[in-house]
Amino acid sequence: MRRVLIVEDSNAVRTFVRGALEDEDFQRAVGGFDVIEAASGFEAMAQFPRGTFACIVTDINMGDINGLEIVNFVRKSEAHRLTPIVIISTQSSERDIARGLALGASAYLTKPFSAEALQACVRSFVAPDEG
Repeated sequence: MRRVLIVEDSNAVRTFVRGALEDEDFQRAVGGFDVIEAASGFEAMAQFPRGTFACIVTDINMGDINGLEIVNFVRKSEAHRLTPIVIISTQSSERDIARGLALGASAYLTKPFSAEALQACVRSFVAPDEG
């Protein structure tokens, strides 16, 4: 089964993201995947040796290893470098967004965002090929 990793230190935001990604209609539309949670960058780093991910959704501002460091690690990792990464952050200036994308994020959503916006973004990376 494919897996999507959520890296977010806020329990409320992590729960919201999980709910959006585990929505039955959304899961059916994208062919299903398991959602793995990490409450910190450190917890996320511990997940990488356990296998690959169809997509990573990460916050930037976390107490230990931040989301930009995760993006940097993933892009330098032979096993994970092609994994799509969606940054979710309150940092919403054009400069912040450009920096995240320049480091290798595949997409950038600013908080607050809707479940539909997150689903549309993740769908673009995990939907099965139509043919």
